[in-house]
Amino acid sequence: VQGIARVAGQSEGETVHIPEVAIRTGDTPADARVRMARRPPDILITTPESLFLVLTARAREILGSVETVIVDEIHALVGTKRGAHLALSLERLEEIAGRPLQRIGLSATQRPLDEVARYLGGGTGARTWTPRPVTRVDGGVKKAFDLEVEVPVEDMSRLGEAAEPAPGEVVEGPASVLERRSIWPAIQPRLLELVRAHRSTIVFVNSRRLAERLAAALNELAGEPVARAHHGSVAREQRLEIEDALKAGRLPALVATSSLELGIDMGAVDLVVQIETPISVASGIQRIGRASHQVEAVSRGVIFPKYRGDLLASAAITQAMKQGAVEETRVPANPLDVLAQQIVAMVALGERRVDEVYALARRAAPFSALPRAQFEGVLDMLSGRYPSDEFAELRPRLVWDRLRGTVLSLIHISEPTRPT
Repeated sequence: VQGIARVAGQSEGETVHIPEVAIRTGDTPADARVRMARRPPDILITTPESLFLVLTARAREILGSVETVIVDEIHALVGTKRGAHLALSLERLEEIAGRPLQRIGLSATQRPLDEVARYLGGGTGARTWTPRPVTRVDGGVKKAFDLEVEVPVEDMSRLGEAAEPAPGEVVEGPASVLERRSIWPAIQPRLLELVRAHRSTIVFVNSRRLAERLAAALNELAGEPVARAHHGSVAREQRLEIEDALKAGRLPALVATSSLELGIDMGAVDLVVQIETPISVASGIQRIGRASHQVEAVSRGVIFPKYRGDLLASAAITQAMKQGAVEETRVPANPLDVLAQQIVAMVALGERRVDEVYALARRAAPFSALPRAQFEGVLDMLSGRYPSDEFAELRPRLVWDRLRGTVLSLIHISEPTRPT
């Protein structure tokens, strides 16, 4: 952006405004949130959860000028309750803005496009739900992969009597997954060879505990720090430090969970290693795609299966990744727990008409077929009208005036005042 502004100033003599960018997440310090409310940024980067909080907070005034919403990695939201929650938040955001918002969804692993477009656009109509028009742009280019399924032992059926415990099995004594006789003594030296043969490597695993243990095992085997664990339980400052160390070439490898799977610029990563079959084709594409993350570049990845059944799954998912055959996604229908949470947030700002709340909810694709009876059942529950005395101790969240057709929160949030 600064380069565009400099060229425009030199050749055209024009002044270009450099947009101010702010980040609002759960890690954002309180003083930064106050500054954001006083001086709204041009671009706000946030999460679905933080957007929900801002919509109900006094800082929601900064959202009144929003024109465009970009939902990155939209495939991770469409088929989940988290996505249904965001769909309602987008309708609330459009209500605050007072204008139709341009909505842009981005992803390399979304299918089918019709369903994703329906989710993103939402719809209109009091009686018959009509989806808003959405323009679909399909790049039509499949990511090129150089994939290898590697088994570091001659016979996976003879790994020793004390093999890795099955899921749910309780292991007695101090023995851990990495300490027991299994395939790990063969995987670890090979992993270290791959790490040392490349400038930067990301090793993906499917659990935080394994990420910590595998990073420690690699460092012990190397006799020096060559890897660090990266997952959601690591403090934000440490995560940034670890990511910067990999980008700068000071750290040869990261052992990560899904924390590095989506939307993070990791710079030039030479190789991605996946321990055990990825949880889905989309996840495998996102993870292996971290390597050589440039247009038309070939992403190189190595998958290490841990047992014989895992070998078959790895072979199948590798073929599907090369074909780009990601799983189909379906929008969940009427998650009422999500609806209840959003209704409480909406009426916390002041009295609302029931018909308005119902119409807003039905504009979101997950609630496009929401029956009025189910909606009123949620209002019954929130206002303390329970089907059994077993719920009598639950505190009502709102007051539903059936004669006037309005709802009001029992915990009323006053109208916002502009910070001074």
